[in-house]
Amino acid sequence: MMRSYSESENPIAESSSESQIHLEQEREQEDDDSHKWVALKRSPTYHQARISLFKTVSGDVSQVDITKLGKDDPELFFTRLRQRFVAVGLEFPKVEVRFKHLKVNALVHVGNRALPTIPNVIFNMSEAFLGRIGIFRGKRVKLSILNDVSGIIRPSRLTLLLGPPSSGKTTLLLALAGRLGPGLKTLGKVSYNGYELNEFIPQRTSAYVSQRDWHMAEMTVGETIEFSRRCQGAGFKHDMVLELLRREKRSGIQPDEDLDILIKALALGEQKTSLYAEYIMKILGLDICADTLVGDEMLKGISGGQKKRLTTGELLVGTSRVLLMDEISTGLDSSTTHQIIRYLRHSTRALEDTTVISLLQPDPETYELFDDVILLCEGQIVYQGPREEALEFFTYMGFRCPERKNVADFLQEVISVKDQRQYWYPGCYYQYVPVEKFVEAFRSFRLGCKLSRELAIPFDKRNNHPAALSTSSYGVGKIELLKIGFSWQMLLMKRNVFLYIFKYTQLLLITLIIVTVFFRKAMHHNTLEDGSIYLGAIYFTINMNLFNGFMEVPMLIQKLPVLYKHRDLSFYPSWVYTLPSWILSIPSSFLESAIWVGITYYLVGFDPEITRCLKQFFLVFLLNQMSIGLFRVMASLGRNLVVANTFGSFAMLVVMALGGFILSRDSIPKWWIWGYWVSPLMYAQNAASVNEFLGHSWDKKAENSTLSLGEMLLKARSLFPESYWYWIGVGALFGYMILFNILLTLFLTYLNPLGMRQAVISKEKHQHQNQEEDQENSAIELGDFLQKSFSFTGKEMKKRGMVLPFQPLSMAFSNISYYVDVPVELKQQGVSREKLQLLDDVTGAFRPGILTALVGKSGAGKTTLMDVLSGRKTGGTIKGSIYIDGYPKRQETFARISGYCEQDDNHSPCLTVHESLIFSAWLRLPLRADQKTQRRFVDEVMELVELTSLSGALVGIPGVDGLSTEQRKRLTIAVELVANPSIIFMDEPTSGLDARAAAIVMRTVRNIVDTERTIVCTIHQPSIDIFESFDELILMKQGGKLIYAGPLGNRSRELITYFEAVHGVPRIQPGYNPAAWILDVSSPAEESRLGIDFAEVYLSSPLFWQNKQMVERLSKPDLDSFELCFPTKYSRSFLSQFLACLWKQNLSYWRNPQYTAVRFFYTIIISLMFGTMCWKFGSKRGTQQDIFNAMGSMYAAVLFIGITNATAVQPVVSVERFVSYRERAARMYSPLAFAFSQVTIEFPYVLAQSVVYSGIFYYMASFEWNLLKFAYYLYFMYFTLLYFTFFGMMSIAVTPNHNAAAIISAPFYMMWNLFSGFMIPQMRIPVWWRWYYWANPIAWSLYGLLTSQYGTIDDPVMLSDGVQSVPLKQFLKDEYGYKHDFLVIAAIVVPSFCVVFAVTFGYAIKSFNFQRR
Repeated sequence: MMRSYSESENPIAESSSESQIHLEQEREQEDDDSHKWVALKRSPTYHQARISLFKTVSGDVSQVDITKLGKDDPELFFTRLRQRFVAVGLEFPKVEVRFKHLKVNALVHVGNRALPTIPNVIFNMSEAFLGRIGIFRGKRVKLSILNDVSGIIRPSRLTLLLGPPSSGKTTLLLALAGRLGPGLKTLGKVSYNGYELNEFIPQRTSAYVSQRDWHMAEMTVGETIEFSRRCQGAGFKHDMVLELLRREKRSGIQPDEDLDILIKALALGEQKTSLYAEYIMKILGLDICADTLVGDEMLKGISGGQKKRLTTGELLVGTSRVLLMDEISTGLDSSTTHQIIRYLRHSTRALEDTTVISLLQPDPETYELFDDVILLCEGQIVYQGPREEALEFFTYMGFRCPERKNVADFLQEVISVKDQRQYWYPGCYYQYVPVEKFVEAFRSFRLGCKLSRELAIPFDKRNNHPAALSTSSYGVGKIELLKIGFSWQMLLMKRNVFLYIFKYTQLLLITLIIVTVFFRKAMHHNTLEDGSIYLGAIYFTINMNLFNGFMEVPMLIQKLPVLYKHRDLSFYPSWVYTLPSWILSIPSSFLESAIWVGITYYLVGFDPEITRCLKQFFLVFLLNQMSIGLFRVMASLGRNLVVANTFGSFAMLVVMALGGFILSRDSIPKWWIWGYWVSPLMYAQNAASVNEFLGHSWDKKAENSTLSLGEMLLKARSLFPESYWYWIGVGALFGYMILFNILLTLFLTYLNPLGMRQAVISKEKHQHQNQEEDQENSAIELGDFLQKSFSFTGKEMKKRGMVLPFQPLSMAFSNISYYVDVPVELKQQGVSREKLQLLDDVTGAFRPGILTALVGKSGAGKTTLMDVLSGRKTGGTIKGSIYIDGYPKRQETFARISGYCEQDDNHSPCLTVHESLIFSAWLRLPLRADQKTQRRFVDEVMELVELTSLSGALVGIPGVDGLSTEQRKRLTIAVELVANPSIIFMDEPTSGLDARAAAIVMRTVRNIVDTERTIVCTIHQPSIDIFESFDELILMKQGGKLIYAGPLGNRSRELITYFEAVHGVPRIQPGYNPAAWILDVSSPAEESRLGIDFAEVYLSSPLFWQNKQMVERLSKPDLDSFELCFPTKYSRSFLSQFLACLWKQNLSYWRNPQYTAVRFFYTIIISLMFGTMCWKFGSKRGTQQDIFNAMGSMYAAVLFIGITNATAVQPVVSVERFVSYRERAARMYSPLAFAFSQVTIEFPYVLAQSVVYSGIFYYMASFEWNLLKFAYYLYFMYFTLLYFTFFGMMSIAVTPNHNAAAIISAPFYMMWNLFSGFMIPQMRIPVWWRWYYWANPIAWSLYGLLTSQYGTIDDPVMLSDGVQSVPLKQFLKDEYGYKHDFLVIAAIVVPSFCVVFAVTFGYAIKSFNFQRR
């Protein structure tokens, strides 16, 4: 076994450590330190942000300027650091990672069987069940992700992991980190220093940096980094520094002061500040946003690129010896990526770390920083070894890397079937070399042979440093983790203060409403009917406080990805989150309970004894706490908002239906009585009822009984009359509170996020995935494509034509300026201006057949200019002139002839690629294009953008499932291209893509340009090939100013000549990327050095005057031209738009099992539950309680199934609405067509739901089997579920997202519940609130349901006093105000609510746009 050591030991030390600093000396310095902290806090914010106090090992407090930390070159800094440790003979712990014969396989469905339709979900569940019991194994096929890979990751060397999409890079990194999911079958061995993963704690030894950026939105960047540092602790660094100081002191070495401070900060920093965290933020470029909230879709925060850097920074401040970093450069410009990799290179060498980094498009300068390269393709390692020798291997295989070609791009393209041919030696016979041949050849290559020999010799475990591998589960002690957890939860509560204020305000409003409902001049306590009113008030009190916890579901669901990430990284055990969040929720529950009981108790007229008031308060407090725990458990169990809401609704149903109020204890069937005893609501209801009705106010003798009025009421409603039931209820609620918090901890510890849906693999692709493809289809290199040397075989490449004609158009723009209101944050920092200028007099033109690039640093205004020109801005002030083919631009017309490829790639997730394109073509092509022409055009576009093989693939949700980023990007382009536009705008078309994928996308773009279309692309820092595929460049600087607009020239010669002509600009080095060079030489730092403004240089250049003349020429129409004009706003009629949207919604619903299937199964379970709970209720109508039970069953069904429908539909509509913003901006359809199709598609699903529920429940409850009565029951249930669904859709239409919609909906549900006529009959509702009863949809539903079943029956009903009886229809009239003559009115009013909500939804979709551009 591996030797472990406790936290108190120092595995670095040679002997026992020297005496520690005396406690008395620390106390003497405490006062002085506190004065320094107070002085720093009183200094200006700007000063505070850059100055930190640091307590050294000796106890001295120093003031450190953070901006000067690491001001030296990282290489020099880490060299000095390394020398200091070497000077005293101290070595860092090293970790060598080995993997031998590693295989990872998955079982997947292929073809249509992989689509997530409702039948497939049912088949999958059946297969899983039958497979568990060994009857049927299913028809899934084995998909190999990693296929027998072996290798060594060496310490002190920076390793680059390269490979095309789906090559297995992420799976390999997860396998090395010991974090592969349970759904994958893994064979082979992974070891660290010879120890297998089960012999130490891999999560603490290695750190996996995920592609996904999950962070707490309410925390700032600095707080996120600092929290990560505190959770991970100092680890071995603490021991290393102590030993270093001891040896230096013994040897008499005087260290460098600046370096000494940072080294100590790295391990021994004072908790109030962490210099090491500040230094990491500075390296990552996060220091400028350290005090900015991370943010999310609801909260404005940092950019996507900054979130990616923050994900990296979280783990760089840790103590892991092995770093496994997955595509950390996505969304970053190459200069930032280069800076991060440069830091990692030097830290890896100096600290002897083991680092593997997967990158998409490393530029040549970044590629040169790596020591080793692993090239992965189709799950196999093609090459592993030193970076310098990679080209030698491929030369050995017969391939050469062209001059000026990025080596990283070459490595990825040479193994691709479509790109390989261009790199074959000229004049030699070429035959495609498959991946298997490369793998086989590498094994016989000298590097491969050497690797095999090294793997054959086991690692000598005697060389393992005792501190190299972590054997402790967490970085710091449990008490310290608990302190961190409390401070973290307190911070999140402070940031969510608005939510708590809203919650308290809403609670206050509800309490005032209930007071006005129950308040009377004289509080009557004389009859059983009076008692029923107070019982209803108690039930509503319990109900409200139970519902109060429902808000915990979306709040916890939002946090779950971050909690899972922290758990998998071993930041803390799950109880460190659950325990503080529970304890800190107690004051909130206390305040809510005090508000509720303090206001309602005496005003409603409960028993005035103060002890009973306090007892009700204590009971409500425990109920509130139990409710919070219950819904947190539902969220942690569901793990998805739709599923968790359904679970939550189901839990509420069970708890409330069997709680003793809706169905009395005596009426619950014996097979459900166990549910009564486990329902927390039952204990709350009995405890609260006993507390009230055994009080002095109800201590009156009832007529014809020896019991008091209170006891008689309790017995009549089957509640327990004994006083000790209060304490039983208190004990039960306390027990449930403890139980739910324990369950929450267990679920967060052991449950994993819901699995991703698999990508759709066609049967043909699976059968032939290893076969060679047709060689004639191989594509040529982009650079050669531009130079028209079409083919290596001498065949001329056939230029692609287009099925549909279009009109080539130019765009000219002059003096474009754009202003927005100054953000509040800037005003708080002292900015006095009202308007902020983002574009400053920009002039230029885009022409047909010319590919134009918009380039500039982040914040230069590239996307802003494109949004302004395309008409996509939803706010701000625009000045200037825009002309299309010489005529002033009109947005209505322009939207029809232009396309806009957004960076975010938003598409309907449940459509296939082919269906997405058909939908776009259907609504955007002119009427003259019939269906056959549309399909031919779509097929041609798919071929053009290389999507034909993916035609049946499901699009999916970005970053979750479906298409890869590169495939999604090509789909975005294709969706716009099938509209046959003349002008296309593309925002970052290569962002987030690997080199080969970017080349495919740009090849697609180039193909489109050659059809004489006008294309404009914003682009970050592209490779040389991609940059030089553009014809013209518009270069912008900070402030939205132009510094160059003109041609690139062959090999960027004209651009380079222009800038090299500026005095002082350094000449470009041979082979250097012109894109990187131009941004470097035009940076603000260079402008300051040269003392010039490049914008002024451009305005005084001949190029500017040439452009101005061109713009003036293009701003005037040609004599033979005509202004574009369309007779209608949209290409298709409203009916066609509606039918197209309905077609899409039909497919989306059918393939969305999380919504449709869960709703369907929920309805079946609910109907069976209700049917068995209310067994033969319909035939029991002899007593008042029987009628109350029947009404309770109808009330519960309406409320729970209805609210479930409303909450479940909100996330679905939210996703589709977000996609519709793009489609509506392109004038594909009217907002009303989209809205009414969304409404229409619900009709059949709600009908099926209503038929299932009504058929099962009506039969089991034994209502009178009369066709008319059943038809009425089905009718009212159908329209009731329909108006709830439409209400959910309406609430999402008037709010920015489904979280806000859920918050807005809650008060409506409460009011509908209160005034439904169930808790307080209509006859007893105060006159001033009776209007709301008639405006309440639930009240009308209950009116229709109860009256249709019982409104014509004259059978006698025994009243609750046990003496009197009245005819049933008379009882309904006297007790509830229900008249059978009014049934027709109810049958008209209930559907009218559907119409009102549906129409409001449609016009809200039309009127509100929550997308801010």
